[in-house]
Amino acid sequence: MEYIEFGTQKAQVSKVMLGLMRIDSMSVEEVSELVQGAREEGINALDIADVYGLGKCESILGEVFKANPGLRDKFFLQTKFGIRKEESGFTWYDFSKDYLVEAADACLERLGVDHVDCLLLHRPDVLMIGEDVAEVMDGLMASGKILDWGVSNQNPATMNRIARYAKTPMVTTQMQLSCAFAPAFDAFFNVNMENDEAIMREGGVFEYCLEHDMVIQTWSAFQYGYFGGSFLGSDKYPELNAVLERIGAEQGVSSAAVALAWILRFPAKMQAVIGTTKLHRVQDSAKACDVTLTEREWYEIYQAAGKVMP
Repeated sequence: MEYIEFGTQKAQVSKVMLGLMRIDSMSVEEVSELVQGAREEGINALDIADVYGLGKCESILGEVFKANPGLRDKFFLQTKFGIRKEESGFTWYDFSKDYLVEAADACLERLGVDHVDCLLLHRPDVLMIGEDVAEVMDGLMASGKILDWGVSNQNPATMNRIARYAKTPMVTTQMQLSCAFAPAFDAFFNVNMENDEAIMREGGVFEYCLEHDMVIQTWSAFQYGYFGGSFLGSDKYPELNAVLERIGAEQGVSSAAVALAWILRFPAKMQAVIGTTKLHRVQDSAKACDVTLTEREWYEIYQAAGKVMP
C-alpha cells in the first residue's frame, strides 16, 4: 500500500479507501471483519456518510468501534453530510447553518467518536449561503470536532462559493471516476471540439485540485454510467476487460487492481474509494499500488473503454 499526505494534519492516508455505503444490512461482526481485514492490507482510511442507510451505516460503524477498543484510532475516519432523505425517498440538499451544525453532531453521536478526521459537504445545495457554510466548517475545525474538511460532487465555482469565505482550507473533493466513466478526461482531450465528449460537465475540477494541492477522492471505481453496473467482466466492455486482464496477468494482480491503478496514475494526490463488502475484493483492490502503468498502458485502457482520441 502507498500513502499520501492529507490536509492540514498531514496524516499519512492510504491511496485505497474503504467506502461503507452498503453495510446497513450487515452485522457488527461482519463489518468488523471487513474493516479489520482492510487494515491488515494497509488500508487505513474509511469513508461513510450520514445519508447511507438513513444513518444506519454510521451507527453500525459506531458499534464496530465500540466492540473493538482502539480500532477507531487505527483509521483515518471521514464522513459526509448535507443530504436529507426521508423514509419516503424524498431527498433534498440542506447547507443551512443550523442544520449543518445539528447534522455534524449527529454524525459524531452515531459513530461514537469525539471527532472525525475529515468531513465533506456531500452534494451542493444551490440555496446555500457560502459565508454561512464557511462559518460552520471553520467552527467545527476550531472545536476539534473535525480535523479537515472538503466537498463531494461539486464543481470549482461551487467550491469557491464556500472557500472564498473560509478561514480554514478546503483540502479534498470527491468525484466519480473510472476507466469506463471519465467525462472529465474526455473534455480535457476534446478541447474546442464539436462532439459530445467536449462538454465539460464538472467544470475542470481535476485541474482545480492540482492548482490548489487538494486531494482527489474518486468513487464508483468499477462502475460505468451513474450506477449503470460494473464493467469488470461485463459483456458491454469486452476490449476493456481484455486489456485489464492482460496487464493484470503480466503483473500478477487482478483486473480490479489494474482498474484502480489507472485512477491512481493521475498526477495528483489521489485516493480511490472502493465500496465492496467482500473482503476478498478488498484484498484484490489493495494490490493496486503494486501495479506500474506506463503512459502507453494508461491510454490503452482509456481507449479500450470505447474512447476515441481526437
